Amino acid sequence: MLTRPYSPSDGPRILELTLSVFGPFYEDSFRPLVGEVVFTIQHGNWREDYEKTVPGLHNPANGRHVDVAEDDGRIAGYVAWRVDPERGHGAIEILAVDPVNRRAGLGRGLCEHALGRMKALGARMVEIGTGGDPFHAPARALYESLGCIQLPVAVYFKEL
Repeated sequence: MLTRPYSPSDGPRILELTLSVFGPFYEDSFRPLVGEVVFTIQHGNWREDYEKTVPGLHNPANGRHVDVAEDDGRIAGYVAWRVDPERGHGAIEILAVDPVNRRAGLGRGLCEHALGRMKALGARMVEIGTGGDPFHAPARALYESLGCIQLPVAVYFKEL
C-alpha cells in the first residue's frame, strides 16, 4: 500500500469515496434514528454538503492536508487533517476507507501517517471525532487502539 500526498487529479475519486463510505450512515443509520423532519433539516443535503466541502479539504496554505492510500494504483482510502502549529493542535477531519479494503490496517496506516506529519509540523496533541452510534463503532475502536481518549459527548435532536 502506497500512502502519498493528495494530487488535484484525486478529487473525483475522493468525493466518490466519501459519498460511498458515509452514505450508509446518513441513509441507513441517522435517518431512521432521528426521523424525516430532523434528518431533512440536519443532514438532508449531505451529498451536496460533501460536494462543497470535500474539494476544500486540501489547502496546505491554510494547514489543511489530504493524504491518500493507493492499492494497485487505485485510491483505497484517504485521511483529511489539519494542523495549527502555533497552538500545537492537530485534527483528523475525515478518514474514509473503501469497504473492500477495510479490516486490513489501511485506516490505522492512514491515521499513523497523518499523526506523524502533524507532529513533524508542530502539533503536540490531536483531536479525532466520530459518532457514538453502531455505524461508527469500528472508528471508535481504531482511535482507542491508537491511544486516543474518548470524551463522552451527548447531542440531542427533537422534532418540534
